[in-house]
Order: sequence, then C-alpha cells, then structure tokens
Amino acid sequence: MTTGGRVEREGAAPAFYAIGRSGWRAWATLLHLPYTAWHLAYVVVGGCLVAEVAWGRLALTVIAFALALGVGAHALDELAGRPLGTTIDARLLVAAATLSIAAACAIGVAVAIDTTLWLLPLIALGAALVPAYNLELLGGRLHTDLTFALAWGAFPLVTAYVAQAASIRLDALLAAAWATALSLAQRHLSTAARRARREVARVDGVLVLRDGRREELDAGRLAAAPEAALRLLTASTVLLAASLVSMRLL
Repeated sequence: MTTGGRVEREGAAPAFYAIGRSGWRAWATLLHLPYTAWHLAYVVVGGCLVAEVAWGRLALTVIAFALALGVGAHALDELAGRPLGTTIDARLLVAAATLSIAAACAIGVAVAIDTTLWLLPLIALGAALVPAYNLELLGGRLHTDLTFALAWGAFPLVTAYVAQAASIRLDALLAAAWATALSLAQRHLSTAARRARREVARVDGVLVLRDGRREELDAGRLAAAPEAALRLLTASTVLLAASLVSMRLL
C-alpha cells in the first residue's frame, strides 16, 4: 500500500522460493530447495577432487547430506522460530528431523565401515552441528555467520573428499576455503533479503538520482538485488559441480 511516498508491504512471502505455508507446499518450502542444491554442490565438488571418483559412494554422500541438511536442519530451523511461517505440526517437524538425521548418520557409518573410519568423527561432528546451530543451543554461541559458512560450506566438501580419498590434502583445504568464503557471501546476502521480507513493515524514502529522477524505495527493492545475486550464485555453484561431474564422466 502506498501513501504519499510511504510504502507498506503486506503479505510478502518469507523467501523468494516460498510457495506456501500449508500442505505439500509448506514441505516444499521447508526444503529451501535453492540453498539445499547450493550446498549439495559442495559435496559434489569435494567428491570430484580425487583422481578416481567412486560414484556410488559419492551418491550416498549426497543423499546423506540431502537428508541431514535439506530435511533435518531445515525442519529444526522451522521448529525453532517458524521463520517460514508454515503450519506444519511441531511433532512432524521433530519426526522429520530425527528420522532424516538418523538415516544420514546410518549412511555415513556404512560408508565409513566400507572405506575409512576417519569419517566417523566427521559424522559425529555433523550430527552435533545440526541441532546446535539450528536450535541455537549453547546460548546461540554457534549460531554465527562463520559457523554457518564452515558447517554448511567447508564441512560438506571436506567430508565428501575424505569419503573418496580417505585422507585430506591441500587441494581439498583450498576448496574448503572457497566454499567457506562463498557461504559467507550467501549468508550476508540472505540476511539482507530475509530482513527486507520478514522484518520490514514499511519503508520511507526516495532515491534522488543525479539527473533529477526520483524513485521510491520499498521493501521489494531492498530484497531484489541480494535475491538476484543469490539465484545467480546458486546456479553458478550447481553448474560448477555439474561441470566437474561431466569432466570425470566424459
């Protein structure tokens, strides 16, 4: 609603990928599909850094992270503060998180027994990080931008690499630093976009350009640029992962 240069935003979706708050649409929204694809791309990148890729093992690693991160972490996040405003029952969120994280850990243990036991501490760390971060345990001390970047950027990449190579090398550490930096960029952009969508009720202001033109500010304009960048970064990260897979297969 606009009145004399004052813009009020009513009924804005909580995220650019949100398609509904109830029924199957709520579950689809809960998965944060663009971001889940982004972080699964880190898994693929890490798994493709080795000379010979064990594709079955990489597929299991992707499935494990899809369950733990795509379902488990996001279910706990919604349980903690309802940032997406869904009507999913809390008991269903707890069940989804518990089952998905348990299944992810079971897959990880099976892969570790078959390949290297060095995966076991990584599995334990991941199982602890998901509730600690998303439920803001320990007084929320782990719920920081850096923890997000390390847990959802570097960690998937390193874990996938170890699952393939049974060791860690400099190339994997450099790639993990790339994933951390990119995830920090994601965090800064998504924080700005979320604030505009979920917290801003009204924007007062006008952009006055050097040529004298005037453009009204509103919450949509504040969210547009970071969300466009997030879409492009999602696409670029997924395309990088796809190119590595193509290089290994063809």
